[in-house]
Amino acid sequence: MGLTAGIVGLPNVGKSTLFNTITKQNILAANYPFATIDPNVGMVIVPDDRIDKLTEMYHPLRTIPTTYEFTDIAGLVKGASNGEGLGNKFLSHIREVDAIVEVVRCFNDKGIINVNDSVDPIRDIEIINIELIMSDLEIVTNRLNKIGKKAEMTKDKKELAEISALNKLKSKLEQNVPARKIDLTQDELFAISSFNLITLKPIIYICNVSEGDLINENNEYYREVIEYVNGEGPVIMISAKIESELAQLSEEDRKIFLNDLGINECGLDKLIRETYSLLGLATYFTVGTDEVKAWTFKKGMKAPSCAGLIHTDFEKGFIRAEVMSYEDLISCGSEIKVRESGKMRLEGKEYIMQDGDICHFRFNRWILNKVHN
Repeated sequence: MGLTAGIVGLPNVGKSTLFNTITKQNILAANYPFATIDPNVGMVIVPDDRIDKLTEMYHPLRTIPTTYEFTDIAGLVKGASNGEGLGNKFLSHIREVDAIVEVVRCFNDKGIINVNDSVDPIRDIEIINIELIMSDLEIVTNRLNKIGKKAEMTKDKKELAEISALNKLKSKLEQNVPARKIDLTQDELFAISSFNLITLKPIIYICNVSEGDLINENNEYYREVIEYVNGEGPVIMISAKIESELAQLSEEDRKIFLNDLGINECGLDKLIRETYSLLGLATYFTVGTDEVKAWTFKKGMKAPSCAGLIHTDFEKGFIRAEVMSYEDLISCGSEIKVRESGKMRLEGKEYIMQDGDICHFRFNRWILNKVHN
């Protein structure tokens, strides 16, 4: 699908450490500002027990899980919208991602430089969010100035929707309200989609806490962030230090380590799943003795478009999809029994794909031969 979640935050809050752990890469994670200059991009495997179960059932030659991209973006500082730090370069990078993962320092450690000299996650969140808002406000204001008197004279429906959206945005952004909190109609959202506003993107807040606070689930900064965010996006508590240690262990040793700490699931698995959901993504599967594969699709996509993810020819010549749900396959025990129970379905071009669908796509080869010839 080519969708990307961008990891952002002030310098030295643990962004690059988290990125290294998530993507199993080894980029520079130094104890000074701007250790990350250009964005680092890595593919992330989405944890999904279903593909493991399907592999057990079909014994394929290969198994391919679903993935998406994480991008580690350079640390932002106060005044970035005016060119401070890496300024406009940072803002252009974050404008290119689809969702924001904002890492906030929620631990005390004198050995790690703090660019603001004290731990205050609310202050840090406000520094970042205001810079992003100011960047969006500049785009909105410039667009309104460009439209000029045309805004007062037009009767075009699309132009009216754009003007309405821009005026709403300008008013609220000037009050430091991010675009994602502004009530816009579907027509207005469509009219401004090309502006790629940063604060319109969905967001997750990551509270990077100490090892002890994670184990005890007791961090006052984490509670402050939950209260401050007030439902704007999910808030996840993670210890980058623990996650970094876990990444060095085998799967079996990881389970033992987590069990010893009294933790049911590592924070990174939660983060990956939350980000996948935040991006509006879902998974369908294709299965067989050659290959079991998970395919990422955007929620709301119809069967032909999902078939096109495998090959564009599948979409062009789409006839119908043979579909069973993962739950039905597991409850019945085999594909044959799914068919016998009448739970194998034939779906047409208007079928909206569901998370967990297992599909075999039927397509017209004659049409494809005619197209290619």
